[in-house]
Amino acid sequence: MIPRPEFFIVGAAKSGTTSLHHYLRQHPSVFMPSVKELNFFGSDRPSRHVPRLTLEEYLANFRGAPPGARIGEASVSYLRSTAAAAEIAAFAPGAQAIVMLRNPLEVMQALHAELVFLGLEDIADFAEALRAEADRRAGRRIPAAINNPRGLLYRDAVRYPEQLARYLEALGPDQVHVIVFDDFSADTAASVAGTFRFLGVDDAFRPRLEVLNEAKAPRSRVLQRLAASPPGWVRATARRLLPRTTRKAAYRAITRLNARRRTRAALDPALRAELVEDLAGDVARLGEMLDRDLSGWLRPAEHA
Repeated sequence: MIPRPEFFIVGAAKSGTTSLHHYLRQHPSVFMPSVKELNFFGSDRPSRHVPRLTLEEYLANFRGAPPGARIGEASVSYLRSTAAAAEIAAFAPGAQAIVMLRNPLEVMQALHAELVFLGLEDIADFAEALRAEADRRAGRRIPAAINNPRGLLYRDAVRYPEQLARYLEALGPDQVHVIVFDDFSADTAASVAGTFRFLGVDDAFRPRLEVLNEAKAPRSRVLQRLAASPPGWVRATARRLLPRTTRKAAYRAITRLNARRRTRAALDPALRAELVEDLAGDVARLGEMLDRDLSGWLRPAEHA
């Protein structure tokens, strides 16, 4: 029997999933492939440049799992997908999902900045990118490099109540572990130990808790654009000669070497007020689902 994943870090984007993936991989009773974002599930999400993995290619990522290990993977696209939760439930009966949720105002801005850094978003101004959502929903103003155009719909990325509800319905409440980023940031060790308990592995194990995937800007925008959207002959040659894991590793190495840390600018007050009004209902509903007051997410920082 080829090993199969049985738990999934499903998102949200920019909410600590890269760090959690790294911490879980250190546990001796957990196996996760080194490659994050396999994006096997989610048949509703189009892929323009990267062919979806076949089942054989997907399962090949788990061949190294030792007997008895808890096996998982992490792909943040699974939370936004309307189909992934049901597909995961059908693929792995009894599957568990880990959902990481962060202040939606921070996520939208961080996600936009990440795509700009990666050369996948060609509207550098966040407010203008939000205004472009109607055009992009209709298939216009789509950057050539981006693989999944729906990733440019930043408001859709933070519709947490409907996203979480799909996993609660498909897997069952006991199979879904929610981590609020505020808690993860304030006491990472406790959040990770709680995740170990959810997975049924030794929660006394202490991984190295490096912070990963911080805000960054490219040293060379030209190099980043070439890495994100190489000439067609380069892309075709690489696909013919190199396995997907090697191509991803090379891309991430280039991105890492081309990155420098940056501080994200504060939201314009008028734009912030507009987004707060748009998000208030979802934040209140999520608070009810989690039995937690999340209203601080939408208050100005000095009042939070």
